[in-house]
Amino acid sequence: MPTYEFRCADCKKRFEIFLTFAEYDHYKGQCPHCASSNVARYIRKVRFSLGDRSRLATLADPANLNAMDSDPQSLGKMMREMKTQLGANDLPGEFDEVVNRLEKGQSPDEIERDLPELSSDSGGGTTDVDI
Repeated sequence: MPTYEFRCADCKKRFEIFLTFAEYDHYKGQCPHCASSNVARYIRKVRFSLGDRSRLATLADPANLNAMDSDPQSLGKMMREMKTQLGANDLPGEFDEVVNRLEKGQSPDEIERDLPELSSDSGGGTTDVDI
């Protein structure tokens, strides 16, 4: 049997009632605290968890990506979130350095100027990090 939550408009207290779906249509509420019939259904906020695919699709939404061109902090936040969602713990340490700088508001161009080794292959087998 479903539980429905109500709130009394007079005394402002909440209460729960167990009703079948058929009973709910005909229910004339009465507050158990003050006996008022001035009650309304109270709907709580709902939380839900997205699956991995949904989270990644949201992160890759073109509308979100376009806004990041001019907002390095959003770009850094998105990169950190993608790393978390993918469980990518094997990224080079430079990745975290770049993300930290972006989150502080430094532009990708400024980061590339400050850290030129990120955009060139030094021949030591390192992987370029595109920012």
